[in-house]
Amino acid sequence: MHSAPSVNYPVGRSRGATRILVVLWALGACCAGASCYLFDSAGWRQLLLVLSVVFAGVAAGFGLRRDGAGVLHFDGLQWSLSSADAARGVRNARVLAALDFQSLMLLRLTEPGRARHWVWIEQRAMPERWRDVRRAVYSRPPSAEPAGDSWRATAPADAP
Repeated sequence: MHSAPSVNYPVGRSRGATRILVVLWALGACCAGASCYLFDSAGWRQLLLVLSVVFAGVAAGFGLRRDGAGVLHFDGLQWSLSSADAARGVRNARVLAALDFQSLMLLRLTEPGRARHWVWIEQRAMPERWRDVRRAVYSRPPSAEPAGDSWRATAPADAP
């Protein structure tokens, strides 16, 4: 069995991710507005609901603006993310695909002893390498055991 290819893939602001977040926020705002309209008593609960919708929109806006450019790299064993901000760089990480929309993926990079890092990648950033990066994301990490005769391990000890 062959391992996944090593690959470098650009990471940055994603228009697809922005659209998804805006649509989800708009749906939440519509639901909050309908709730305030249907329940006449204007009190602290409706104010809290409206403030939470506004806060979620502002937080998402700051998060999208802060999303910087970088390069996601897979060397055949480990993942790394280099960015202009050295503090946001990730080394020796494992990757898990959290969402996969075929041309847009949300990846979770987990580095031992550090917080998780979430990255959106999309096909339009580098279409010629998209299949390689998908193969690398879904490949199994190589095992430390030698690739010898694994079927012999199940044979009884008294076998000739």
